[in-house]
Amino acid sequence: MDRNAFLDDLQQKISAVIANTPAADIERNVKALVAQGLARFELVTREEFEVQRELVARLRAQAEALEARLAALETSPRSTDPAA
Repeated sequence: MDRNAFLDDLQQKISAVIANTPAADIERNVKALVAQGLARFELVTREEFEVQRELVARLRAQAEALEARLAALETSPRSTDPAA
């Protein structure tokens, strides 16, 4: 038996032993518990998060532009002409 075959056989035997131990059951139970816990949170995907971040950035830029425009209008001399 060559070295690679021996290592492959050993790996298969170790995997079989681990699969039949309580550790495998514990791992499955922990994964299920974590999945249930995460399902309770209202999580969003990265794509949804990025879309919202871009929207907020655009709205912030618009708000800043409107604030600047308002400040300019407030400091400009007011016309005394009622037709204006």
